[in-house]
Amino acid sequence: MNKVLKTTKFVMENSDFVRINHEHLLTFSKKFNANKVKHWLSVAPFDFANLNEEEKLHFVFILNALSFCYWGEPKWTVKYEDAKCDGAWGMILALNRAIKKNKKILNFSYCSKLSKTELVNILKGNTEIPLLEERWKILQELSKTMLTHFNGKASALISLSHGDAQNLLALIVKVFPSFSDTATYKGRKIYFYKRAQLLVADIYQLFNGQGVGTLKNVNYLTACADYKLPQILRKLQILEYTKELAEKVDTKIEIFHNSREEIEIRANTIWAVEFIKNIIKSKHPKINSFEINDYLWLATQKKFTNDKPYHRTRTIAY
Repeated sequence: MNKVLKTTKFVMENSDFVRINHEHLLTFSKKFNANKVKHWLSVAPFDFANLNEEEKLHFVFILNALSFCYWGEPKWTVKYEDAKCDGAWGMILALNRAIKKNKKILNFSYCSKLSKTELVNILKGNTEIPLLEERWKILQELSKTMLTHFNGKASALISLSHGDAQNLLALIVKVFPSFSDTATYKGRKIYFYKRAQLLVADIYQLFNGQGVGTLKNVNYLTACADYKLPQILRKLQILEYTKELAEKVDTKIEIFHNSREEIEIRANTIWAVEFIKNIIKSKHPKINSFEINDYLWLATQKKFTNDKPYHRTRTIAY
């Protein structure tokens, strides 16, 4: 068991505010349609066919470096050509716009010299994106590290993993501190690695597990604990919150980063997906947690008027 599963299991087993309803989890698992599983980026507002291999890698590195915490009133939204998107789709659309305007956004040398004002222009939407300062600093960190240690090429970093997803994950969180997503719960260190795990899964899936995306041990990657997965797991009645926590979430009261409530939401999200995977494996032995993750996340992109809010946490972790 990897340290994400091991440490979040402790949280799941000792939670005070969140619990997993295994009856509803079983109901969902039995109805799970594996034929609808697809990589979330396969339906993104962006055509990867126009990029070469290195550019695709740089795109997913930059996307996962900058993709976190979009909530606000109003929510940051990007319009470009015939599309209007918020959240992660909005970030992809903004990067697409920059690329089409001949910005060298996929060049780490260019990004390392990018001013905060220039990033504001690249991420221009209906309102300023939350945590702009943090995003700019993270892009600087990513770019300068790539230039200093990997000759400005993401493929050089990936080659050091020797085709192992867990090696790549460990390398990413080591050389890019902003990807190191951890917390402390009841005296224990808890590992989530949301953006880092998503990056590894994206590389594997974007290249269909071939070429630069040839990675073994992807089965050890867990679900990515964010805002949207717990929202839909709660809608499915798989995650249950105490009355106190439910009221905070439903009235959009901020749940502070690394609070016990937030850690429990994230840890139980990871384990709910693990339990689902273990049930589905009887029929689909090759199913991975990140595939269930994408399946659930894509389901959240269909908005319904009676949907309850997702929890609000201001953080660079997700």
